[in-house]
Amino acid sequence: MVRTARIAGVATAVPAPMDQQALWDGFFSKHYDGSRLAERVWASSGVVTRHGVADPLTEDVSQWGTGARMRRYVTEALPLGKDAVAGALAKAGVSAEEVGLFAVVSCTGYATPGLDILLARDLGMPADVQRLFVGHMGCYAAIPGLSTVADAVVARGLTAVLLCVELTSLHVQPATDEAQQMVAHALFSDAATAVVLTPHSNGLEVVDTIARTDVAHQSYMTWDVTDLGFRMGLSPQVPDILQRHVRSVTEDLLAKHDLTLADVKAWAIHPGGPRILDVCRDELGLAESDVAASRDTLRDYGNCSSPTVLIALDEVRRRTPLASGDHVVALAFGPGLTLYGTLLRQA
Repeated sequence: MVRTARIAGVATAVPAPMDQQALWDGFFSKHYDGSRLAERVWASSGVVTRHGVADPLTEDVSQWGTGARMRRYVTEALPLGKDAVAGALAKAGVSAEEVGLFAVVSCTGYATPGLDILLARDLGMPADVQRLFVGHMGCYAAIPGLSTVADAVVARGLTAVLLCVELTSLHVQPATDEAQQMVAHALFSDAATAVVLTPHSNGLEVVDTIARTDVAHQSYMTWDVTDLGFRMGLSPQVPDILQRHVRSVTEDLLAKHDLTLADVKAWAIHPGGPRILDVCRDELGLAESDVAASRDTLRDYGNCSSPTVLIALDEVRRRTPLASGDHVVALAFGPGLTLYGTLLRQA
């Protein structure tokens, strides 16, 4: 029997919700000294609600050192990650003792022993569970993470869990007049999403993955470790670079399986911002309804970095009736400047 890697369960855990307008009125308008540019950025973010372990309305972390932020990261990421993994295992009908590979993706915090060790302990995974930590890849990291654990399921028949957990609220920066920082503060949010993959579930099969990195524009998206946490660099030209590549990358992924854009039943696109979704919609020739799940994810969660495309994918699974053989494409983008895509097929 040919083994496949199929998504058996997905679950997301988030901290307390924060109203986007209330964040502007109660903190960021003062943080940016009433900047009209910052206000326009905020109004055009596409975000209505997001979530954070550090709510600026009650706790200003912008002057915290990196050490303090990392300690807080571990404290907050553990319960969120535990809830997400436990939820995904329950949906999959899999016990923690059955997990053979546990992979954790994060670019917003680090510790050793890491979340992979601490969560495996707290969830009751076996002592010989194999572990992998993927760090600092950024918003697209869920897709190479998913591809890697899927390979282990196919090659060795393991039951695997992928957890993406990001706490961007711990990295609010001191105010500057840079539009890039304003955009980052307007978009980014916190979440933990877990995916369980097994060889023979009835879920979406991970068929193939593709990547393309435009190193000529690597400076357009950065995530730098500083003495005051991690600092985002986000050029307004990022959508223009994606516009050059997203169609050809997607067509290359599909062509390997004798498919075209018209053969894709549903799309899960990382909502890095409203313009990102607009570019993907237009370049791929999609209807607005095709990006609705992704746009709603941005509205309700913000940009949570690596978990975001998985949240959108789970939303697609909930709202789109998928028949056996239907194809879904997930796309994500991040530093590099990197595009990642994965092709999934309903079992």
